[in-house]
Amino acid sequence: MDDEAGKRLRRKAFRRGHRAEMVAALYLFAKGYRIVAIRYRTKVGEIDIIARKSDLVACIEVKARASEAGAVFAVTASAQRRIRAASDVWLARQPDAHRLSIRYDIVAVLPWRLPRHLPDAF
Repeated sequence: MDDEAGKRLRRKAFRRGHRAEMVAALYLFAKGYRIVAIRYRTKVGEIDIIARKSDLVACIEVKARASEAGAVFAVTASAQRRIRAASDVWLARQPDAHRLSIRYDIVAVLPWRLPRHLPDAF
């Protein structure tokens, strides 16, 4: 594969990821979550979506895959560590951090189906 074809594939994957994050955010909003941040970035990691329901904070990794299992297995141990580290940074900046409980979820965005929300996935 030439360099130009590789760039096109990376751009396509990048756009697909952004669309999946928007679909997941709308889905979570419909489930009663308040979306606090999308693509929250720190030096130690990134969280695709941070959503709240009262005092519960869900740090959500979004995966666009053909199957739910494929989405779950795509969240590696190193990705989990980066997400947890980024959540520590986010939590430290919240004035009500002492009241909050934090959870790590996955939203699998599947073709031609509603997204699957997997609470407390890791």
